[in-house]
Amino acid sequence: MNRRLAPRRATQRRPVADERPAPESWFAAIGVEQDTQIDEESRYNDGNTLPSEDSRFLTRHARRLLGSGIPSFQRIFRAFLGARVVVGLLLLSTQLASAGLGTAGVPWPVLAGCAAYAVLTLVTWFAYRRAGGLGRLPVRLNRTQWLGTIVVDVVAFGSLHLLAPRGGLNFVPLLVLPVLMAGVLTRRRTALAVAATVTLMLLGEAWREAARGADLGVLMTQAGLVASGFFVIAILAGEMAGRLAREELAARGSLELARQQAQLNRLVIDELHHGVLVVDRRGKVRAANPAARRIISDSGLARPAPFPLQSHPAWEPLAQAVRRAFAEGQWPAAGREIHLKFDSGVERVLRVRMRFTRRRDPDSSEELCVLFLEDERDVQARVRQEKLAAMGRISAGIAHEIRNPLAAIAQANALLAEDADTPAQRRLTQMVSDNVERLKRIVDDVMEVAPGGPAAAAAVVDLTALVATICHDWARTAGLPSDEHSALRLNLPSQPVGSRFDPDHLRRVLVNLLDNAYRHASGRPGSVEVHLYPDGEQVVTLSVASDGAPIPPEVERYLFEPFFSTRSRGTGLGLYICKELCERYGATIDYRLRGAHHVARNEFYLVMRREALDASAPTLHLDT
Repeated sequence: MNRRLAPRRATQRRPVADERPAPESWFAAIGVEQDTQIDEESRYNDGNTLPSEDSRFLTRHARRLLGSGIPSFQRIFRAFLGARVVVGLLLLSTQLASAGLGTAGVPWPVLAGCAAYAVLTLVTWFAYRRAGGLGRLPVRLNRTQWLGTIVVDVVAFGSLHLLAPRGGLNFVPLLVLPVLMAGVLTRRRTALAVAATVTLMLLGEAWREAARGADLGVLMTQAGLVASGFFVIAILAGEMAGRLAREELAARGSLELARQQAQLNRLVIDELHHGVLVVDRRGKVRAANPAARRIISDSGLARPAPFPLQSHPAWEPLAQAVRRAFAEGQWPAAGREIHLKFDSGVERVLRVRMRFTRRRDPDSSEELCVLFLEDERDVQARVRQEKLAAMGRISAGIAHEIRNPLAAIAQANALLAEDADTPAQRRLTQMVSDNVERLKRIVDDVMEVAPGGPAAAAAVVDLTALVATICHDWARTAGLPSDEHSALRLNLPSQPVGSRFDPDHLRRVLVNLLDNAYRHASGRPGSVEVHLYPDGEQVVTLSVASDGAPIPPEVERYLFEPFFSTRSRGTGLGLYICKELCERYGATIDYRLRGAHHVARNEFYLVMRREALDASAPTLHLDT
């Protein structure tokens, strides 16, 4: 038999091992999902210290209130039903044992009453379980439930007390069960009515015994004291039940507020641009927002928390920094630089700032620190943007002040040119005029960098006609023929394509790209290509490509930065202004090197939002 039972015991034990609590969220206990997962190991126990009970109190309390899904009233009612079953079985077993041992005579009405009560309690219990009614009970007992439980108990225990012989088993203490049940599960008036019914029953029994010759005063005194105890039990039970209901309501309200606050905290942390890691003393990451998972990975996102920092060789500097911070108990407010080197060859420099949680108990093992991570490239880019913004404001002010003396110089040079008689004088005035025009272009470029009007004021234009007009005008100005021998090659759609863009601004962007492309192109037929094509239903792409030498990588990264130019006489503002103008209308501009099968490999392309042309309203485009 032991061999047969052994596999069964093993089978019964296996689910216990498989039912280990799954990793839970910090906020899962209060109903907030999709957060950083935390397993039980992260609430660590290193063998010398016990896990902090305070850290688990909220989880246990929330599980008890929200996880069960059954209010306190229903749980108490279920407990009373179970207690009735236990009492009924104990009564029946006690009477049967007394009858079997023959120690005292058990009247058959008492034995039958105990058996009937035990059967009735079992039937009530199984009926509620089979109907699933335990989880759907109202907050108060209805008439049927009240009659089937409290009234039945009062009648049963009172009848047993009246039928039991004097000197035998005393059934009066059992009347506490219906009185207590009425005090907890019914209104105070009903509970007092039950206590009064029991009191009248006891007084009637005392009067009956007095009629048989017993001392009436003693019996009445005993009945009065017991009855007063029943009244006290009913009142106290009602007060405790009311307090329990109020505290449960307050707890549910607090948990709802905590759930909302946790949801807000999770949203805020997830949307932060800075990386946030919550790490314990052992280096276990307890929480990590998407930005942090992106920063500590060479590509894509790192795995969700929890995870130890020692699990990846590239994270070892972070783990050492955490151990050092816990050992020293402090960290510089400005943070420290930490270098991460990945196996793929990617090296990342992080600015790490730390903040520690305040421990309520010095011996607590739940000490945590919060790491704020920033990629040094992002820090430098932000500083560079701030410098550029400040420089742009200063440059705009200087350019505005230059305009007036520049106009005076141009006017004075024009007057001098009228009196220039010798070739040398005319050459000097021409040099002054050329440089004045160059300064005017620089001033115009600097002023163009300043924010312009809202893009919403621009109308939807027909890009097909507008791009064709701009390209033809530019080719005419550059002296290019309009046949197949031209260096400019147009590839435009046959149907109108609409987008919201100011025609003058688009002309400036396209002319700048055409000038740059033609300057570096070979000049052969088709060396400069302009291609306009819808890219799906949402966007339209305009590209300008040339067959010049590919742009070196060290130059490509600075293409759209201000004041960067490969020409000695260039201002370095052309592509930067193009980018600024595109961003006003929700468009983007970028560079890419096309494949070797393309003749024109250097391609600058604009991606604009495609919009429908209004047939009833005239569109803004220029005629060729």
